[in-house]
Amino acid sequence: MSTTMRVKKGDTVHVIAGKDRGKQGRVLEARPAEGRVIVENLNIVKRHTKPRPMKDSNRMGGTTIQPGGVIDKPAPIPVSNVMVVCPSCGRPTRVGMAFKEIKGRQVKLRVCRRADCHQEIDEGEHK
Repeated sequence: MSTTMRVKKGDTVHVIAGKDRGKQGRVLEARPAEGRVIVENLNIVKRHTKPRPMKDSNRMGGTTIQPGGVIDKPAPIPVSNVMVVCPSCGRPTRVGMAFKEIKGRQVKLRVCRRADCHQEIDEGEHK
């Protein structure tokens, strides 16, 4: 499996396959080694957890306890099941790469592959 992904933390993505097909959300975490992403409020699973003391949660010395019970949390989705939503045209798109000269050095940028758009996805990231 390739360790490079064209989806980054903070991107808005559109789910194209699975139980949450058609929904959009923000990427909370990208896991290139696994080829998966965690999307906010999508692919929710239930986890049964025990109450556990939290390590050094406050400086007063008293330990606080993380509550147990059934917790809903987002699970990873394969990156092949999501498409990046272009910030300029607002539609799900495949991601292309382009090179641009910024401050005397060449920078690789992600661009929208829609025929009528071709705008940068990484808006103000390299300025």
